[in-house]
Amino acid sequence: MKVLILGAGGREHALAWAVKKSERVTEVVCAPGNGGIAQIARCLPVNVNDLDSMVALVVAEQPELIVVGPEVLLSLGIVDVLTERGFRAFGPTKGAAMLEASKGFAKRFLQRHQIPTAAYALCTNVEEARTEVENFHAPMVVKVDGLAAGKGVLICQSRDEALHGVEGLFSGDLLGEPATQVVIEEFLEGEEISFLCLSDGKHVAPLAPAQDHKRIGEGDTGANTGGMGVYSTDALLDESMTEWILRHIAEPAVRGMADEETPFKGVLYCGLMMTARGPQVLEFNVRFGDPETQAILLRLESDLVEAMEACIDGRLCDAALCWTPGASACVIASSEGYPGKYEIGFPITGLDAAGRVPGVEIFHSGTVLKDGQIVTGGGRVLAVSAAGDTLQQALERAYQAVGEVGFQGMYFRRDIGHRALKKQ
Repeated sequence: MKVLILGAGGREHALAWAVKKSERVTEVVCAPGNGGIAQIARCLPVNVNDLDSMVALVVAEQPELIVVGPEVLLSLGIVDVLTERGFRAFGPTKGAAMLEASKGFAKRFLQRHQIPTAAYALCTNVEEARTEVENFHAPMVVKVDGLAAGKGVLICQSRDEALHGVEGLFSGDLLGEPATQVVIEEFLEGEEISFLCLSDGKHVAPLAPAQDHKRIGEGDTGANTGGMGVYSTDALLDESMTEWILRHIAEPAVRGMADEETPFKGVLYCGLMMTARGPQVLEFNVRFGDPETQAILLRLESDLVEAMEACIDGRLCDAALCWTPGASACVIASSEGYPGKYEIGFPITGLDAAGRVPGVEIFHSGTVLKDGQIVTGGGRVLAVSAAGDTLQQALERAYQAVGEVGFQGMYFRRDIGHRALKKQ
């Protein structure tokens, strides 16, 4: 069968790598792809944010399965359009994608279905925010309502700082476009966990848990990014906690979406804070995480294509996911200046040597093939990922591989997994 993957990042590279392993798959196509994906799949140029162009490409290619990577396409309703045309697309509908497309929608949904989350206020202008901010103790969190590629979250140490952030979001100074709604939230303390599940609209099947590192600086300091590294190990969640999260968060969310006539099929990403009062939902995403996917799929033994088709067909209860014991880790090599302004087009060296490190897979996040040379093409450039018997081994392998590659201005965090290593 031919599988078409829509997207251009490290997540899509990992998906292409995993899909290609299925015995049923004869061809993998990616649109638009990147320099790394082009080494394992046929890549087609297309504007990933243009729904009409994407649909036209699907019609031309006639794939038997379409896997949608980016949240923007899901929020535009590409799954609805493709399904109406008779294609099999993995991902939620436009209505179900509102869980990520609007934080205000998600917070109201969580409240309606009594799913644990932080206290919040939804504001449509600065004056409302001035009133609401008085109801929160510092520190507090300010979030833009819509999609912001992981960069629309501000942790504010005072009410004045929160109001300054609100003003910047509504004016467009912070993200380039004016916000229409802003969420003010209670600040939650604890460790963050990325808990991803497959769903067929009725049932859920958890993927291996992971912990992302969103801040640019070591020690979890500096600006928020799309993620600078991640690790996955069974020790993150024991069996009883996994069952609690399924029973009180993931299953109620899927059941609630079905009750509201927007059944959720695809990947439900539950961003959780493990607080003293139990797991609390920080956010929902409606697609595979990045860089969580790179680490998680390294541990997946099952056929990913079979699992995706089970979600589409509503028979996930019959599908069993098998995982390699041990651990995996991913270290992001980024361009100098990310998540702010950065330059691209720098040649990348050492990729072959890095790929020869045992247990390592190099997933390309932002690269371009230019005149036969892989060059940088984004803020996050490489997702250097490794599996191991232990987290220590997985991290050692990943950092050994990172040491083999280089490009002008390359930056990476040297403390991925630091919380878990301190507990050992």
